[in-house]
Amino acid sequence: MDQTIPQPEFDQILKEYRPLIYKVCHLYARSREDKEDLFQEIVYQLWKSRGTFRGQAKVSTWLYRIALNTAITYIRGRKPIRYTTITEEIAIETDDWRERKEREDKLRQAASRLTEVERGLLILYLEQRSYEEMEEIMGLNQNNLRVKINRIKEKLKKWI
Repeated sequence: MDQTIPQPEFDQILKEYRPLIYKVCHLYARSREDKEDLFQEIVYQLWKSRGTFRGQAKVSTWLYRIALNTAITYIRGRKPIRYTTITEEIAIETDDWRERKEREDKLRQAASRLTEVERGLLILYLEQRSYEEMEEIMGLNQNNLRVKINRIKEKLKKWI
């Protein structure tokens, strides 16, 4: 039987996973206003869904599933826009900050060409989520996930 997450625990989850929610917002929204709107929509959907968490999966899995589904639905429901890409947290190793910034910009630009689902998989992959967790979040079997992630890598290499 589902039990609603109590307010103090919900507040703690939001505090702990705020960076994760921001990553999703940065990946799917372009403007600051869109990012803020999407953030609020994700928090609202988490609040509405707090009774669906049964403790069988990790909190991060439950949160990712809701955040990604909300972002995809939110973006599809809006007028066409150019999406931003990966967040600034992506580390590209180099000693020269200008070269690093240029490579990050190229990666962001290439990632913006991915579909909504591909961007969701990319963020999970960059967060080093297990294939089991990705399967649970995205509803795709692990073989399909591996194929899609390899195709995403190939696309990004080609575009960069």
